[in-house]
Amino acid sequence: MAQAEVRRTITSPQALTALAHPVRLALLNHLMTFGPRTASQCAEVADASPSNCSYHLRHLARFGMVEPVAAEDGRERPWRATATGFRFRRPEGGALEPAERAAARAAEEALAATRIDENARLAYAFLDRIDRLTPEWREVVGFSNYALRMSPDELRRLGEQLDALIRPFIAPTRADAPEDAETVHLAVEAFVHPDALR
Repeated sequence: MAQAEVRRTITSPQALTALAHPVRLALLNHLMTFGPRTASQCAEVADASPSNCSYHLRHLARFGMVEPVAAEDGRERPWRATATGFRFRRPEGGALEPAERAAARAAEEALAATRIDENARLAYAFLDRIDRLTPEWREVVGFSNYALRMSPDELRRLGEQLDALIRPFIAPTRADAPEDAETVHLAVEAFVHPDALR
């Protein structure tokens, strides 16, 4: 059963810093992708012990990103993400003191680096298991890079258009998926090419 789409924006530097931990980001992504899971179920995908996962899930809960689900039979309780998607943005600088601005920038950069690492981890894990794919899936999966020449406004509009195209396929909210549907990881990164910033 599909759940309603709930997207949240997180701007707290403390929450950004909390999520800049590889295990926490892997846990949040896994819960948003596959739904409620126990710490034991998350342990393998997060490359951590169940007790370590429990600790990190409780830490994410402090910032409202995950919450426990009532266990039906008294066993280990599952956790779920509190939203189907999160946006992470640095708070607007006007109201912040210089030290707060610096902390927000550091938290944003740490989270971005962790997200890049998580995308790479998933891609390498996929390559390790590529032989499990059917021929139909082998034909359609791929990795693409583009060098675009754009203004900030054009990039903003492209991001909005891509988001509008992608949203109907978000795993937890999709009720009409065909029988042969699988969960697909799609990462979109857009930044000014670093060689252009020399």
